[in-house]
Amino acid sequence: MDVLVLIDKLDDIIHNARSVPLTDSVMIDREEIYDILDQMRSTIPEEIKQARWIVKERQEMLSEAKQEADRVLAEAQERAEKLASDTEVVRLAEKNAHQIMEDAREREREVRLGAEDYADEVLGNLEMNLDKFIAAVRRGRERLQGRGANDDLQP
Repeated sequence: MDVLVLIDKLDDIIHNARSVPLTDSVMIDREEIYDILDQMRSTIPEEIKQARWIVKERQEMLSEAKQEADRVLAEAQERAEKLASDTEVVRLAEKNAHQIMEDAREREREVRLGAEDYADEVLGNLEMNLDKFIAAVRRGRERLQGRGANDDLQP
């Protein structure tokens, strides 16, 4: 039986008890009161057990909830660190890619300038050789022209 019900019974007994004339005292049946008190004594330990069980269950639930919260928090932290790490990896990769592109552009410029210098040198040599060939051709023509003029003069 519920302790509160037993307390209500005690209250009703006292409230409905006959008054002792000229005093604030009332007359109650002692056995009836003892019976209710005995019921209360047997009921209270059971309710205390239930309350203790409820408190224990609550503590276990809170502990499990805290463990779950800690686990979720740890996972979130781990994921955040991974994302930060991934972001850092991407940033480093982009930086490396940029550096590679700059190095490639510089190398291309060096190769192009080197090729232009080489081509200019080759063309310069070719021009010099062509000048020599043209001079040789002119001399050859002049000789031919000079020989032809000498051939006309000889009988």
